[in-house]
Amino acid sequence: MTDSIVVLITAPNEEVAATLAHDVLNSRLAACVNIIRGVRSIYRWQGKVEDEGEVLMVVKTRQELFRDLEERVKELHPYTVPEIIALPIVAGFEGYLGWLREETQSARTMKEKQQ
Repeated sequence: MTDSIVVLITAPNEEVAATLAHDVLNSRLAACVNIIRGVRSIYRWQGKVEDEGEVLMVVKTRQELFRDLEERVKELHPYTVPEIIALPIVAGFEGYLGWLREETQSARTMKEKQQ
C-alpha cells in the first residue's frame, strides 16, 4: 500500500472541472488531474431518479491531503453535495509515485506550518 490516493470528483461540465483542477494543482493539493468527458450519471436525488451528463475528474494526491482537498472542492463546487471519493493506490510505478509525492510536498509543508 502507498500513501497515494485517487480521488474521483464529478462536475457538471468541463469548464467547472478545469477551474477546480487548476485550483487544486496551483495549491499543490494534487499532482495531476485527468478530466474525462462524456460521463453519464444516473442517480437518486431528492426522491427522483436523475439521468445527467457530467465530467469525471481523476485526481492524484496523497492521503494526508484528502481533507484539505475535500474542503477546497466543496468551497468551489456548484453542487450542494458533490461526489468526492478517495480510493487507495495499492501499488504503482515508483517513479510516478515519487513524482506525485514531490509535486504535493509544498502542501504538506504548508499544512505542518499551520499546526
